[in-house]
Amino acid sequence: MDMERSSGILLHLSSLPGDEGIGSMGKNAYQFVDFLAKTRQKIWQILPLGPVGYGNSPYQCYSAFAGNPLFIDIQLLVEDRLVSKKTETEPPFKARMVEFDRVEEWKMILFREAFDNFQKNFSRYKEEYDNFMRSHSWWVNDYALFRSLKTSNDDTVWNTWAPELIRRDHQAIGEAYKELQVDIDFHSFLQFIFFRQWFKLKNYANSKGVQIVGDIPLYVSFDSVDVWANQDIFQLDEEAKPILVGGVPPDYFSETGQLWGNPVFDWKRIEERNFDWWLARIHFNLHMFDQVRVDHFRGLESYWAVDAAEETAMVGEWLPAKGHELFIRLKQQSGKLNIIAEDLGVITPEVEKLRDDFGLPGMKILQFAFSSDEKNESLPHNYESNFVAYTGTHDNDTTLGWFHSIEKKERKSLRRYLGGNGKELVRQMIEYIWGSAARMTIIPMQDVLGLDTVARMNTPGTASGNWTWRFTWAQVRSNHLRFLKEITKKYNR
Repeated sequence: MDMERSSGILLHLSSLPGDEGIGSMGKNAYQFVDFLAKTRQKIWQILPLGPVGYGNSPYQCYSAFAGNPLFIDIQLLVEDRLVSKKTETEPPFKARMVEFDRVEEWKMILFREAFDNFQKNFSRYKEEYDNFMRSHSWWVNDYALFRSLKTSNDDTVWNTWAPELIRRDHQAIGEAYKELQVDIDFHSFLQFIFFRQWFKLKNYANSKGVQIVGDIPLYVSFDSVDVWANQDIFQLDEEAKPILVGGVPPDYFSETGQLWGNPVFDWKRIEERNFDWWLARIHFNLHMFDQVRVDHFRGLESYWAVDAAEETAMVGEWLPAKGHELFIRLKQQSGKLNIIAEDLGVITPEVEKLRDDFGLPGMKILQFAFSSDEKNESLPHNYESNFVAYTGTHDNDTTLGWFHSIEKKERKSLRRYLGGNGKELVRQMIEYIWGSAARMTIIPMQDVLGLDTVARMNTPGTASGNWTWRFTWAQVRSNHLRFLKEITKKYNR
């Protein structure tokens, strides 16, 4: 991938400020784009935008294609006359964290009102809605049916439904469409609104010289429309239960590894289907975003497979995937691949070859740099140009929190390399990656603000207390803007 020298900020939509209890695609998103432009940043990196399930993780979504309705901005619905002003008033939400359940309860009431008004005034939207459905029906229809069936089945996992629905019997599916038509139309409407707001925001960002980097998780949630509608491309048993699940062996983040629980792919069957689902997924994301990061990229070369009965990821085996064949097809269809390979963890020469054969930039994390000597590949003086450098990602502690938690030996190494302390050190680390040879550098918004562990987005291997962090504009000071602008100009980003 050809990358100009650039820099940017990692911030999920949910973490934006605002009075709707969660970041949304309204005025605060546009204000954040303006913030990026004012500080000369060219990149806004976000996490997956799908509708979240248990644990509210953006890496465990009900669909690999749908958008999370909670990101729909209510004020924009008011301006579209889909929600009346008298129902606009929201309950008081916490400013610095997302209360997912409360937000969903409040927004769903307003979404129902918006849907009613949409139906009453359908002629205003008919052409735009029909165009959306023509372009997206190949995934929207299954997704809307899946969400409607979950509701009618008390939100249970799809492999506990009636047998004819589990196996997607043609007659049973047809009857479900008839019985659940109103709810199906409601979920289709929400996707129409989501993508309507999304592309207006993306177009605005692009007009300001800001590109958006999206995120494709390698795996999908078992309780998703993707698995239900494509059971043959996953390793499931006769009862539609996962045989093997994904994860990673013990690593930097966890002594027992990470057991994600996602069903692993049947790559032989995927190849027999000419990679249709995977190609559709990547093309879809490259349309939604300017570039995409493939999370757990190494799983496209070989993946850590764990028996579904295991309680940790310690016992498993590496099994081959078909990433090379997939990227050949993708290259034939797209030519240029605007893809970033998240090549962290257990990386072998084979994984590096897959990355390099297709010219994909990898990643460097500065927080990983100080546990050994000056030859550590995570140190900025060792970076090559075809990489994206970070202080940390959503899976790391904030840089200030990390500094307070590291061992004495590592802290000594850090000070020998940088010299500073505390918040001063955070800025030094940012400036060091800005000055490196890496073509692209990205820092979490938490590091821009110099925040500690309280602002951590996610702790891998834990199921609760994650994904809730938000910032407020009151935390953003003029010196933050000045610092970013100065170092970006200084290092020609």
